[in-house]
Amino acid sequence: MTLFESERPLAWGELDVPLFGLETDWHGARVEPAPGFALVMDPQRLWLVASHRRPAQLHPQARPGMFQAELWRHDVAELFLANPRNGRYFEFNLAPNGAWWSGEFTGPRVRAAEADAAMPEVTTHAELAADGSWVAALVLPLELLRARLDFGPTTRANVTFILGTPHQRFLTATPLGGGDADFHRPERFTPSAWVPLPAL
Repeated sequence: MTLFESERPLAWGELDVPLFGLETDWHGARVEPAPGFALVMDPQRLWLVASHRRPAQLHPQARPGMFQAELWRHDVAELFLANPRNGRYFEFNLAPNGAWWSGEFTGPRVRAAEADAAMPEVTTHAELAADGSWVAALVLPLELLRARLDFGPTTRANVTFILGTPHQRFLTATPLGGGDADFHRPERFTPSAWVPLPAL
């Protein structure tokens, strides 16, 4: 999983980062247009940037910048970050309008805590165009990730999308194996390859 490093702080509205496109869904069927994503780290924060040029079906209770459970029941981008030494991982959901959710897991689908708890340090941004296309960003403080996940070069990551609600299609940046769509396979997440953010 490529993670771009920026030497300077990033700012919403001034982002100029390359996006990776996901052209097929879990079952290998082509997705057009392909959604795009990027992971970018500046000196203090990790950014997930996600985009799609199709209208999204939003969770009916999703509000921009607000914490909302069960976003995955509708269109969403997701970031998974795992500590390979102890098997713990985080799932972050980002709705196209900037609503978000997070959960901590001690093993595949085993929640560290039953109750949802928002992290006040997390912020989001989003833009929805008149044609329905969207771009959104989830911004995570590195200090938080280091404290909760020992975030660093050994961290394993994956980015996924759920699109096309109610006929949901599941997309994953990292191949997670066959069978039914299941993003909770942290043993298959890939190591993070940290590379300088290219000048565009």
